[in-house]
Amino acid sequence: MARHVVAQVGEIAPGTCKAVTVAGRDIGVFNVNGEHYALINRCPHEGAPLCWGQITGRFESDRPGEYRLTHVGEMLRCPWHGWEFDIKTGQSWCHPESVKARTYPVTIVPGEALAKGPYVAETVPVTIEQDYVVVEF
Repeated sequence: MARHVVAQVGEIAPGTCKAVTVAGRDIGVFNVNGEHYALINRCPHEGAPLCWGQITGRFESDRPGEYRLTHVGEMLRCPWHGWEFDIKTGQSWCHPESVKARTYPVTIVPGEALAKGPYVAETVPVTIEQDYVVVEF
């Protein structure tokens, strides 16, 4: 799997998102209480740009008239129709059994490690057979 540097850690403050394009895909990178997560920037319901949505929490209730806000800063509300997604898993809160926004693995890598590489140029074997040059992949 190819790795892509998308930001310095300090560029994405807790409770915020940075929209990036990686290998032709629009992705949102989120900082949830110091942990970083990435979701496709496309709502699976109607295709809205999820990164434009509000980062919020989840209301839970054990009985009518009483509720509490949980998972503060861990939910993302679609800007078009209000569908909510768990930023950590991509799971839809509206249809958890069947709808999920695609997630991508995120790692934090020290700049020193990135500078070291390993960087290797891609090579392919070349042979000459009679009058033809043949390149093998």
